[in-house]
Amino acid sequence: MAKTPWIIILSVILRSSQVICQEAILHISNGATDKEYCLVYNSLWTNLSLSLSAATAYPLVNLSSRLLCSSAGVSPAIVRGKAVVVMRGGCNFSQKAEIAQDLGAAALIVASTKPMSPPGANVTEYEKVQIPLALMRYMDFLDAQNVFGEEMQVRLYAPAVPVFDASIVVMLLIGVVTVALGGYWSGACERERLRASRGGGGRGGEEKSDSGDLALYSPLKVVIFVGLMCLMLVLMYFFYKYLVYVIIAIFCLASATALFSCLDALLDLAKCSPMSVTVLGGSVSVRSVLLSAVCVTVAVVWGVYRNEDRWIWILQDLLGVAFCLNFLKTISLSNFKICVILLSLLLLYDVFFVFITPLFMPNGESIMVQVALGPDAAGEKGNTVEVPAEPSTPYEKLPVVMRVPRFSAWTQNLCGMQFSILGYGDIIVPGLLVAYCSRFDVWVNSPKKIYLFCCCIAYLCGMVLTFAVMLVTKMGQPALLYLVPFTLLGSALLAWRRGEMRQFWNGTTYEVLDSTREPLLPDGTPDSGSGGGKC
Repeated sequence: MAKTPWIIILSVILRSSQVICQEAILHISNGATDKEYCLVYNSLWTNLSLSLSAATAYPLVNLSSRLLCSSAGVSPAIVRGKAVVVMRGGCNFSQKAEIAQDLGAAALIVASTKPMSPPGANVTEYEKVQIPLALMRYMDFLDAQNVFGEEMQVRLYAPAVPVFDASIVVMLLIGVVTVALGGYWSGACERERLRASRGGGGRGGEEKSDSGDLALYSPLKVVIFVGLMCLMLVLMYFFYKYLVYVIIAIFCLASATALFSCLDALLDLAKCSPMSVTVLGGSVSVRSVLLSAVCVTVAVVWGVYRNEDRWIWILQDLLGVAFCLNFLKTISLSNFKICVILLSLLLLYDVFFVFITPLFMPNGESIMVQVALGPDAAGEKGNTVEVPAEPSTPYEKLPVVMRVPRFSAWTQNLCGMQFSILGYGDIIVPGLLVAYCSRFDVWVNSPKKIYLFCCCIAYLCGMVLTFAVMLVTKMGQPALLYLVPFTLLGSALLAWRRGEMRQFWNGTTYEVLDSTREPLLPDGTPDSGSGGGKC
């Protein structure tokens, strides 16, 4: 039962994506006043000018009382050479566009009361439509009518978005630093545990940690663990609107606990006194009480304002980093064999639920993406992003990703904030192997923490390749496809090169004692390199 919260959370954090937006700007003017609004378009279908000066100006015709699913009642003389605004619904976008084009319209703008994602069609329909097609919020069109009346000149343009955004570097740093610190902390805890039990003859690979942490030490347990994750993901898919609040509540509790653990360890390193006082005959740590209050407050603030995109991402990333660090310290893999089995199964899990499930799902969407982004975030799935029709109406999202605003997003104030995203799973899953490498460094007393360093470098290379492929393909990438092979092969090659593959594979200190290298804490002598915070 103790593993259940970890299974629930880990089962929904194994999807990362980088969002490539397809948004543009509608510039409206009446000669005296200018104002701009958000547009959503399909760049495969519509070519827009890259700057306002290069965009063609069109008079705007208001046909928002019509769906334009037929040309009946619309005079070509009214719309010829002009931009036309019609309402969404009744028929597909390509049909509306073909009718507008046949009537002589120069551009079609579809006003939407629903969340907007880039309009799609098949290739043959793309070829039939030659006029620009874009969606705008109906509430924005009403605002434009209030500002400009019926006399409006419009220009549609889409400023070029830089291929590389600095937010990617920030995301890379978050991932690498979190994995490295989590691995180091796990190794420090293992050193403390071995020191406490140095007279007990080592640590069998099939024992649980004395500190109350959880260890996966059996292939069967790993298979059951992944099976439970699959079950949780399927339940989340069918009962999302109910279980999302359960996950949010669990995340608040787990992240507050994790933040307390991290801050408490930092204060221990700083030699900060616990400032104990006697209350009702018992000793109470003032430091712990204050830390608990701070951590609970941070988690509650996030829970209350979790949909405030402008600033809440800072708290979500802070809690996410703390959660990942505490996860890597708490959950341990006993040997490299378990690492290979778990990471390989999770890679297959990710690939199946992302790439295979769309083949037999009725809506053609993957279970993983729908759960990770929420059923109301249809436009974020794949390589597109959704713009809500009502910016003030949020939808619930699972707290399973690190989010950093794109620094170069020119439509931030028009279409809503755009984020680079990294899933917690792409930190935790390879991070479990990094943590094992760090503990193996302790077991063999390896110089300069060579296994930890090598696995972190492999993780960095995998992340760089992930981002590189994303930038080239302009599509979000399942990072585990790159991170799992890099970290597994990198650590295995190091163990083979150092002649420690048998010990590394079995992962027990009994095997390590056969090594020609002096083991940790021989004859009960404390290791002078002890470090790390409270475990």
